[in-house]
Amino acid sequence: MSRYSTLLATLAMTTAVSTAQAQTGYTVEVLAEGLDRPWALAFLPDTGDIIMTSKPGALMIWQSENGEVLSIDGAPDVDSRGQGGLLDIVPAPDFSDTGMLYMTWSAANDNGETATHLGRARLDREAGALSDLEVLHSVTPFMDAQGHYGSRIAFADDHVFFGTGDRQRKDFGPDHIAQDMSNGYGAVLRLAMDGSVPEDNPFADQQDVAPEIWSYGHRNIQAMTVHPQTGALWLAEHGEAGGDEINIVERGGNYGWPLVSYGVDYRTGEAFAPEPSEDDDFVSPVFHFGPGRDDNFPPSGMAFYDGNAFPEWQGYLLIGNLRHQYLGLFSVNGEDVDLSDRLLADRGWRIRDVAVGPVDGYVYVIGDGEGAPLMRLMPEG
Repeated sequence: MSRYSTLLATLAMTTAVSTAQAQTGYTVEVLAEGLDRPWALAFLPDTGDIIMTSKPGALMIWQSENGEVLSIDGAPDVDSRGQGGLLDIVPAPDFSDTGMLYMTWSAANDNGETATHLGRARLDREAGALSDLEVLHSVTPFMDAQGHYGSRIAFADDHVFFGTGDRQRKDFGPDHIAQDMSNGYGAVLRLAMDGSVPEDNPFADQQDVAPEIWSYGHRNIQAMTVHPQTGALWLAEHGEAGGDEINIVERGGNYGWPLVSYGVDYRTGEAFAPEPSEDDDFVSPVFHFGPGRDDNFPPSGMAFYDGNAFPEWQGYLLIGNLRHQYLGLFSVNGEDVDLSDRLLADRGWRIRDVAVGPVDGYVYVIGDGEGAPLMRLMPEG
């Protein structure tokens, strides 16, 4: 078979698989309603319980045994203006032994300037509270801005990674904060589990460079996960107006924001930078949306599907879409990614976060905003 015939056969098979995915039936069960601006959810190991954050600063657990939502005291003090608040939460890899939870949040200094914080605390289920709260890292400098905190967390290779945003800076040029390596904004940061900076970070020995940086040139990272087979770190980030991206994170990589972009300026609708190309020195996304806001994909929350309830979705990527109110189902073949289906598009909810049930393989989702629900997708019939 010729290379061209092989390509055609591969494309035909991919199309058939994508069509099968789109036709997969599911039902939706609402597990909790009236949540106040939830931002993140994660399963507590060894249980079917889900811990959730809410933007105003509340922490809660949905209890699988009775369906009730339990409030947890002891969350960090947050600044919830604009896009800030209590943001991501993920149980530590050794949670079963330590009860430690890692969180991100925005907090203000005495001048009212804010920064993204990473910290951890111990969960005491019987007391319904956190204890031993510890700030592990603050992204500096604090800024008089309330947007683009980033904040998703992932664990890989015994380290904690978290993504930050560019704090909505509009100076689209080489001096932009996401290209300024003296700070950790618009970047993926890599730390040891205790918050210290690993000596093998790519820029740890360079003067005037923030040593915690793992990759940079990002706009606003609101989704991050580890590929269950390859161990690679994947993320999704907001473009300016369109140009939203899915990226595989490379050590020391510069992802080009705002020197290259598929989006356009919110204010003028005009391009402000060329699109990425093979001729530049930037890492290109594995998938991107085009310019404008009609069919863009401002992401929030992502998970690879690795359960048994939906075998047709095995290896697919789930990402929440805020503006267009659906859960994107993306086919993944190596670094080839494509949007296969738009789940929950009839529900009218911005999608804030998604997780796959470790026991039942169902897909769990939280909406965004006041009165948002916690939902799960189950196979039809």
